[in-house]
Amino acid sequence: MNISDWIERHAGLTPGKTAIRFCGRDVSYAELAALIERLAAAIAASGVKRGDCVAYLGCNSPEMLALLFACARLGALFMPLNWRLAGAEHLQMLQDCPPALLFVEPQHVAQTEALRGALQPLTLISFGTAGEGWISWAAFCGRGDGPAPRDAGVGEETPLLICYTSGSTGKPKGVLLTQGAIDCNADNSSDMHSLSPDDRVLTVLPLFHVGGLNIQTTPALRAGCTLVLHPRFDPEAALDAVERERITLMLVVPAVLDMMMAHPRWAATDLSSLRMMSIGSSIVPIHLIDAVHARGVPMPQVYGATETCPIAAYLKPGESRHKAGSTGRAAAHCRLRIVGRDGADLAPGQAGEILVKGRNVMAGYWKAPQATGAVLDDGWYHSGDMGYLDPEGYLTVVGRSKDMIISGGENIYPAEIENLLVECPDIAEASVIGRADERWGEIVVAVVVPRTDGAITGAQVLQLLEGRIARYKFPKEVVLVSQLPKTALGKIRKEEVRQMIERTGYSQ
Repeated sequence: MNISDWIERHAGLTPGKTAIRFCGRDVSYAELAALIERLAAAIAASGVKRGDCVAYLGCNSPEMLALLFACARLGALFMPLNWRLAGAEHLQMLQDCPPALLFVEPQHVAQTEALRGALQPLTLISFGTAGEGWISWAAFCGRGDGPAPRDAGVGEETPLLICYTSGSTGKPKGVLLTQGAIDCNADNSSDMHSLSPDDRVLTVLPLFHVGGLNIQTTPALRAGCTLVLHPRFDPEAALDAVERERITLMLVVPAVLDMMMAHPRWAATDLSSLRMMSIGSSIVPIHLIDAVHARGVPMPQVYGATETCPIAAYLKPGESRHKAGSTGRAAAHCRLRIVGRDGADLAPGQAGEILVKGRNVMAGYWKAPQATGAVLDDGWYHSGDMGYLDPEGYLTVVGRSKDMIISGGENIYPAEIENLLVECPDIAEASVIGRADERWGEIVVAVVVPRTDGAITGAQVLQLLEGRIARYKFPKEVVLVSQLPKTALGKIRKEEVRQMIERTGYSQ
């Protein structure tokens, strides 16, 4: 078994059906299967074999997806690089897992060229004009003359995808996901979204992120859907596509949805074709979910991590209103546990660490057995996220274990305070952190981004919490800033917020 069989199957059943619509170009399932075959042959002709790495640096494209499936055919590792990172960050990953081939879009060639001297020998392929020491995309594809070889050793346990974590708290770690994990994840997505070949799925999130790649995109191709793929997110283009392409499924994250809702076209865009708009994030402000429901579109939430491929829990459309704020129940092919500090299971309503088990869980971290052993125990992945299950088995995430603030002996979960603050129309974003304090152990600090200069004061921020949370949870300090550091998908980097506050001091 390898996941390129998905595409071959649909190429046989519906060869002329559009698999991917991209920037005015339609790629049929037959054309996608032929491209995968040609690329697999070219990659093999370049000396790549099972276990070798192939890297890609660029925006979303059909070629990027074809490379993933070609690597699956050969049992090679596919490494999608985050194009938003700096050269030094790319270098760290490319040295940690040296690729045999590196495919680069034109806008990243200069940065890659500057790294060449520090990299192990590799073949560089450019999608634009090829300079000295580079091979053009067309020339590389020309190597694929003849059928691609089949490796009988490739199967469910063969690693396929290596995705590097953000590294916001240290050196990035390469998460290894097997072909079986990606297949299991597609089973979970199919259950969540009730996928059928009739679906038209819009992907605007970056495919270098496991959420953009695997929550809907790869499952859609397994199901034989038509995928409308954008190179990168643009709010107007996204709204236009929903209306013009009659999109039935779409995945967003809070930052993306916020930009769509702020666009002048949001109120007038016809969303009637959408069966649901899924949102991927551990914690989603309720006002965002309510705004989508007000447009008549169900918004179920999905929870997971890079290490879980990522789908671990989700709501279904019929549950998205009465369970708003929950991340749902365990995925169809997953198990969840909530454990205390002693590792014992906790009763419903008690917050503890979220553990996940299933075929979708990573094989481990690349060349990091100690880090792997710290989070994998008898197949259970220790997420580091804190949450609780209600009596019906629905999960609510309250934050990261390392983000929990202990003030005066009381446990305080930042997400509870953050969700209340972002309900205020004058607040664009908020991050709540702990700061060491001699008397209390830690105090609560709210770091707030006003929507406009002077829109809100520190005192007014505190007034928003009056009567809504216990006094011991109140921020002792409020810091107003112009922006917060974020990941590529708009998730706030807590560690960098702490560092930012330490550097700049405090002002209320």
